[in-house]
Amino acid sequence: MDDVSYKNKNMFGLFKKKSEKEVLKAQYEKLMTEAFKLSQTNRSAGDAKYAEADAIMKKIEKAAD
Repeated sequence: MDDVSYKNKNMFGLFKKKSEKEVLKAQYEKLMTEAFKLSQTNRSAGDAKYAEADAIMKKIEKAAD
């Protein structure tokens, strides 16, 4: 019986709206991945992506306060 209630909770969790912090974390991870890939071919473009990611991290830290 516990398994059934657990499955129902997960099913409804699929449609749960993400918090602002979760959205920012996803953006941060995406930017960091892009920055790493760019840094291997175009250092200045990679540095620009790292700067964008840093700005997102600062927003995450402010949201945590």
